[in-house]
Amino acid sequence: MDTRRLLVAFLLSLVVILAWYTLFPPSVPEKAPAVEESPAPASQAAAPETPAPAAPGAPGAPASLAGPAAAVAVPPAAAAAEERVVLQNGRTRAVFTNRGAQLLSMEVAERADPKSGTLDLVRKRAGGLYPYALTTGPGVAPHPLDGALFLAEKGADGRSVLFRYSGPLGAAEKRFHFNEKGMLAVEIHLPGRKDWGVLLGPGIRNPTPGEMKSRFERRRAVYKSGDKVEILDSQGALEPVDLPGGGLRWLGLEDTYFLSAQIPEAGAGLGGALLTPMIAQPGAGGVTFIPVPPKDQLTKEQKDLPREHFLVLRPEGDRLSLVSYWGSKDFEHLKSLGYGLEGTVELGYFGFLARPLLAGLHWIHDHIVPNYGWAIILMTILIKLVLLPVTHRSTMSMRKMQELNPKVQAIRDRYRTKLRDKQGKPNLEMQRKMNEEVMGVYKTAGVNPAGGCFPLLLQMPILFAFYSLLSTAVDLRGAPWLLWIKDLAVADPYYVLPIVMGLTQFLQVRMGPQAGDPMQRRMFQLMPIFMTFLFLGFPSGLVLYWLTNNVLTILQLQVYNRMKEKEA
Repeated sequence: MDTRRLLVAFLLSLVVILAWYTLFPPSVPEKAPAVEESPAPASQAAAPETPAPAAPGAPGAPASLAGPAAAVAVPPAAAAAEERVVLQNGRTRAVFTNRGAQLLSMEVAERADPKSGTLDLVRKRAGGLYPYALTTGPGVAPHPLDGALFLAEKGADGRSVLFRYSGPLGAAEKRFHFNEKGMLAVEIHLPGRKDWGVLLGPGIRNPTPGEMKSRFERRRAVYKSGDKVEILDSQGALEPVDLPGGGLRWLGLEDTYFLSAQIPEAGAGLGGALLTPMIAQPGAGGVTFIPVPPKDQLTKEQKDLPREHFLVLRPEGDRLSLVSYWGSKDFEHLKSLGYGLEGTVELGYFGFLARPLLAGLHWIHDHIVPNYGWAIILMTILIKLVLLPVTHRSTMSMRKMQELNPKVQAIRDRYRTKLRDKQGKPNLEMQRKMNEEVMGVYKTAGVNPAGGCFPLLLQMPILFAFYSLLSTAVDLRGAPWLLWIKDLAVADPYYVLPIVMGLTQFLQVRMGPQAGDPMQRRMFQLMPIFMTFLFLGFPSGLVLYWLTNNVLTILQLQVYNRMKEKEA
């Protein structure tokens, strides 16, 4: 076997794989300019804006109030004025308005760590409908009851509320309460009514301008049908997706780190769901959401604007019961709920490695050093120790190949003028004989030409596992290391870590055995440059792992070089 071909094939494969994961990460939306939402007036700073009417015909505009009366007689019930109702369950805080009994705010803990902050998972908007509003017809047209003032009966424990309305706009009941798992149980009843829906979204959370631009921040719709989790990229969505009710286990809206999932209870009678892509359009009063026009009618400005999904659940009859999860995509916590929501945490093809690595990082963080940056360094040292027997054999193999280089080069020089005929065509017979002689030299010395590549092949799955882990693990979101590294899940803003990593990679190549012919050595020396540019946009935690691995390899090579000097 020609070692040159082997090395070239391996390096090309490595370049293709790394370039693919860098340029085309799974389900990553296109970059979009940030949407700057207008700040709320000071009088509204303490609570979200009340759903406000929009222009007739626009998404979020109230439908005609002359809807049909409820078929079932219900005693009149309505509130005299609008009010807010707050439910508290631990660190989770839900704020409702009795106008349409809609959810204005859902504040949840960023991470399981009790010292972490909270954030609001309800997307702010310039008027229109909020989650758990009602819709009518096949799309997202508002229901007349969205403008009704419901009577609110709050539970004594502060964890439940019943909204009731009966009047000229129709009749409805909405009950919300936090169950023993901390999930929001939802029961909605429109006596005798059909052809209605419950709206969720658009999107989830209120991303910052930097997050809106990041290709690592994904905004998507997700659902589980049967045993398969399906994902719809919001940024690339053009047309509504109508889902039949049969087989739907849960549906939701998500980004990279957080999830809002709706789980129909057994016998709830879910007739189907509609996922409608919307364009987030900035305006004087904040962000408004408009339907995505047909592809041939999209303007250049609209193509660049971010998109979100509205989710409408359609009951079969006049009642709908849900269990709703609002929170972070913590793999172990989602798994403990028992609904299969952990399928929303994408750890890639090497998830079987990423999960134990994440568990190990958690253990080091909780028991040794409360800093995920140092935890990554300690984890890298442990991985290096585990792989030490393999890297030792590889280094010894490459040293033997370096010693055999003069003999191998002499054989190649002898055949150099015979590898092509007079017409310049390859002489396959001469190439075969040359390769046989080269392999004979290696075989006599007991050297495997591919032995030096094996440790790198072992490193690649760990690299990809760390890539997936650091790109999706909510525990590492916002986790600092030291100095300017404030978030291990995003790239180094000053490129210091990737540049230092490239320098250590270059030093590692120079210190290592210089096996192979001159062309192969030049290719190895170009690898640090390629790796540096590749890692410029990678999460800081991943660069820290590779940098630590390089430093440990340099120390290992230093020991080998001193041993060689003593032997000489």
